[in-house]
Amino acid sequence: MATRLTETELSELGTKIPQWSRALDKEAIRREFRFADFSQAWGFMTRVALLAEKFDHHPDWSNVWNTVRIELSTHDAGGLTQNDVQLAQAIDALLG
Repeated sequence: MATRLTETELSELGTKIPQWSRALDKEAIRREFRFADFSQAWGFMTRVALLAEKFDHHPDWSNVWNTVRIELSTHDAGGLTQNDVQLAQAIDALLG
């Protein structure tokens, strides 16, 4: 099982994944993505789904028209782990 990030690691998230923010209501990270239309948003979600399968780590997410909201947390560990950071970095890399 993955281990939760330490307080030091949590404080360094802003440098590793600057576009992501920490959730206020739980130990998780979040990011919102906006696209030109629903088709682009859906295509992005498809690419993220393939990444999630590769990482065996799946996001909580939602989609409304051109907006995709992603939240990452490792449920088994009860908070944030390196799995979340790595998946966030891989998602960011999809956008080039």
